[in-house]
Amino acid sequence: MITSVFRKSKPINFLIVFSLCLLALFVAVHKHTNFNLNTLNVFKLTSIFICCFLSVLLVDFIVSKNSLSQKGNAEVLLFSVFLLTIPQVFIDFEIVFSNFLVLLALRRIVSLRTQKEHVKKLFDAGFLIGLATLFYFWSILFFVLIFTALLFYAESEIKKWIVPFVGLIAIVIISVGFSLIYNDDFLTTLNINPLVGFNFTAYNSVQFIVAITVLLSFGLWSSLFYLRDIKKKMKTYRPSYKVIFVACLVATIVIAIAPKKDGSEFLFLFAPLSIIISNYIETIEERWFKESFVLLLLAIPFILLLL
Repeated sequence: MITSVFRKSKPINFLIVFSLCLLALFVAVHKHTNFNLNTLNVFKLTSIFICCFLSVLLVDFIVSKNSLSQKGNAEVLLFSVFLLTIPQVFIDFEIVFSNFLVLLALRRIVSLRTQKEHVKKLFDAGFLIGLATLFYFWSILFFVLIFTALLFYAESEIKKWIVPFVGLIAIVIISVGFSLIYNDDFLTTLNINPLVGFNFTAYNSVQFIVAITVLLSFGLWSSLFYLRDIKKKMKTYRPSYKVIFVACLVATIVIAIAPKKDGSEFLFLFAPLSIIISNYIETIEERWFKESFVLLLLAIPFILLLL
């Protein structure tokens, strides 16, 4: 029943997703933060929620415009379920905004398949990832996606490999100029902070253990079918599928090396993983197994709320 509801794009689907996102925000506020009711905090939380929900809509746009799944909204349901599973993603506004910018860049990268305005798209992608890096330094790793796409599309023009760096340099110049004007130095705005952390004790709780186990097990299982089925896709769409998988790998690396592990770093993983798992769900032929698979994913965050 659930899979049939999300098989087609309907307003009710986005109402459900909106409700799940809002519930995730309330859980984050009441269970994982010391929230003081004042105008500034309300504005901050509202901004975080809007940015997260726009990220969900952006994932749906990327999927629908690039045929990354069949007609439906399973990926947005999964994204919102992941938000509820690890609501700590709402804690860090910088990561929320950085992830949104990375998704905007991903939109430009996967649209390279149209063979139109490549130079502009590559500049935009480099610029957006550079901007995302100002909010969270390790977003810079997603720069790899640009060259991954160029490699998969067998682009050999030197200028197309240089353009993303021009976009990145533009961000550096703007940031240095802003820092000189407002901070009287060069580097404050650039936020160059390449610290890494491998202390995973913050994940030593029932919630994180269950959440990570679910994401890892469902993700690995779905990835096997996702990679197997790429060769069945139309040739022009295959690079886009591969870019999504690489984005999932990069997000995993970001999580592993994040200097501060409070759960918010998992947000980078939600978009590519939701696309990969939604693709697997579409391949399941047994209706009872498909429904059970989705119901289990839906049930886990609500079970965690009771713990």
